[in-house]
Amino acid sequence: MKISDFQAKDVINVVDGKRLGHISDLELDLRQGLIEAIVVPVNSKFMGLFGGGSDLIIPWKNIVKIGSDVVLVKMDGLAQSGVQQVETTVYIDRDGRTDRRN
Repeated sequence: MKISDFQAKDVINVVDGKRLGHISDLELDLRQGLIEAIVVPVNSKFMGLFGGGSDLIIPWKNIVKIGSDVVLVKMDGLAQSGVQQVETTVYIDRDGRTDRRN
């Protein structure tokens, strides 16, 4: 599968059924050759250049299913806080440690 194939898919949260957006980027572990997370912009940007906002980082372990048109993810925390209220980028590594960046 190509990165461009991922970018064409909608990302849906199975917890609340909300559409989170499209994948804009992938986070890779080049040493191990693994995809660590998918990146979904919270606020829409025109061609990645205009517009502000933060990115929603979805760890690879939260992906439930990759279909032909959608990527289903399980993000429990979004049901309570709402995607539009996310102000910082949160990185979660495989050991469960978090790193918040503004």
